Amino acid sequence: MFRLETEVDKERRILLSGRLHEENVAASAELRALLSTSAEHEVPLEVWALDEHGALAGGLTGRTWAYWLHVDLLWVDTPHRGLGLGARLLAEAERTARTERACTRSRLETWDFQAPGFYCRQGYVEIGRVADYPPGVTEFILVKEL
Repeated sequence: MFRLETEVDKERRILLSGRLHEENVAASAELRALLSTSAEHEVPLEVWALDEHGALAGGLTGRTWAYWLHVDLLWVDTPHRGLGLGARLLAEAERTARTERACTRSRLETWDFQAPGFYCRQGYVEIGRVADYPPGVTEFILVKEL
């Protein structure tokens, strides 16, 4: 007999993550090969653009793991759009991932109303899409060789 719970539980989440990681490493020679390398652990990567007053003009947050950069968020404040700031933020994240963390590829997700065209102009290639995520919106999955 099992009891199912839907509460948020940090200790259980950490335990679950650890157990899944152990089983994944045991099942995959490729994951075992990452152990004791610089790519073994997920490491945050953030790039910030501040205006002349020190206010946030744009930023990129992501993470590196397994020689990949994963871009989570990229945003540029409206008055600064169209000036190449987004491309600069992305290029700096890619440079850091490539030169300081030995990443060879990058990936990200974006919605159809956001910036798939922007990312394609930066060299990203669509490898998949998810329709109706959320309803009425298409999510694009894009990758780039660094």
